[in-house]
Amino acid sequence: MKLLKFEIFNTIFILILGSILHFTFEWSGNSILVGTFSAVNESTWEHLKLIFFPMTITSIVGYFYFNKTNPNYLCSKVFATLLSMAFIVIAFYTYTGVIGTRFTFIDISLFFLATFLGEYITYKKVVSNCTCNTSVSIMILILLILCFILFTFTPPKINLFLDPITKTYSIK
Repeated sequence: MKLLKFEIFNTIFILILGSILHFTFEWSGNSILVGTFSAVNESTWEHLKLIFFPMTITSIVGYFYFNKTNPNYLCSKVFATLLSMAFIVIAFYTYTGVIGTRFTFIDISLFFLATFLGEYITYKKVVSNCTCNTSVSIMILILLILCFILFTFTPPKINLFLDPITKTYSIK
C-alpha cells in the first residue's frame, strides 16, 4: 500500500514538475544551467526532459525509500522511464505522420499518458519482484543525463532535435 501511494504521489509530482519545466528555461532568462534540465526549444528531444528529469528525481527518492524492501525499484523505474520516453516519441511521430500536423492538446495528452504508463509499469514491475541489475540502471541514468546535457548544446541534426517553430537545433 505504501508503494501504491508513493507511485500515485509520483504521478502528480511528475505531471506538475514536467509542466513547469516546459517554461523554466524562459523564466530563468535563458540560463544555461536551467537549460540542461528544462526544455530549451520545442523539439521532441527537449520535451523528453519534461518526463525524464521528474521521473529521475522520483527514481532516486524511491530507491532510497524502497531499496531494502523492494531491491528492484530502481530497475523498474528506469525501465518505465525509458518506456515512457519511447511512448512519447513513437506516439508523437505516428500521430503527426498520419494527420500531417501537430496539436498542442494531443502533445500534452501524450505527456500525461506517458506519465501514467510509466508509473503503472513501475508499480507492476516492483510488485512482480523481478530481478535486475541496479548498477546497469544507474549507468543508464547517468548516460541519459549526459546525453540530455550534451544534446542541449550539440544535438545531432535529425528531426528529433529540430525545433519545428524556429527550424533550429539546440539552445537559443
